[in-house]
Amino acid sequence: MELFRSAKVVRLKSHHDKYLLADDDEEHVLQERNAATSKASRWTVEPSPASPSVLRLKSCFGRYLTATSEPFLLGMTGRKVLQTLPSRLDSAVEWEPIRDGFQVRLKTRYGQFLRANSGLPPWRNSITHDIPHRTSTQDWVLWDVEIVEIRTDADSGIWDDPDRPLPPPPPPMTGRMDSDSMSMDESSSTFSGSPHKSDGRTIYYVIAEDNGSVDNSEEHSFSFKGTSVAELTEKLEEETELSSIIVCTKNPLNGQLCPLRLHLPPNNSTMHVVVVQSSSKVAKTFNRPQNPL
Repeated sequence: MELFRSAKVVRLKSHHDKYLLADDDEEHVLQERNAATSKASRWTVEPSPASPSVLRLKSCFGRYLTATSEPFLLGMTGRKVLQTLPSRLDSAVEWEPIRDGFQVRLKTRYGQFLRANSGLPPWRNSITHDIPHRTSTQDWVLWDVEIVEIRTDADSGIWDDPDRPLPPPPPPMTGRMDSDSMSMDESSSTFSGSPHKSDGRTIYYVIAEDNGSVDNSEEHSFSFKGTSVAELTEKLEEETELSSIIVCTKNPLNGQLCPLRLHLPPNNSTMHVVVVQSSSKVAKTFNRPQNPL
């Protein structure tokens, strides 16, 4: 909370180096790179009278950053984050900042976190609130706070009330979510262990567009202990929440995508792969005979 205590207006920058923006439709929110000068990236910080450890964020349109109960996509756990102006300011517009080093996680009153998504549309540049169970997406709830305007003494208000008791300290946050918060599907996952361990290999992956083009700025990584292409495919389906994918490597000479057919490189060497959906246009070209890797 101390990162916001002196702030009147802030910008929030996601793990993807993109700023949280209020869409000019005055309803949706998104993230965008190189938007620091946009007024849509400015969020006014309001202390909540309910608790000194909770705040509200108001967009340049005078509407509040709101955690809704509406699913972002049917069947997915992430829920929509919108800018709204409710007749009554309830807990849906309240966020609890939890410091993590020089960054913060913004938690709803129900335990989810403001998350900047990545991947293929409609996930790309979207904002939801969720609990990140996968190691590759846990940093997606971390935000850099850039103070645009300092709060003056006249603005300090409730945070400077000496008669208000201090809130209890937040529970310590670790790199992984507590096991109690994980769903049954996640806790039964075949993947175990920490990405910080030395065993296994690091997999860097990016999801290809329909035509096979890739954006390397959208690359993510995880630790992998398997030994076969089938195991890697299964793990990538879990990480990306996609089904029926083809794992490819990219030819450094001509940029063409080549499906992994037989074995992974030896000695747990680091890999850079491209995830292709089997229904995509580029996947249809893989039916042509080609030399196995």
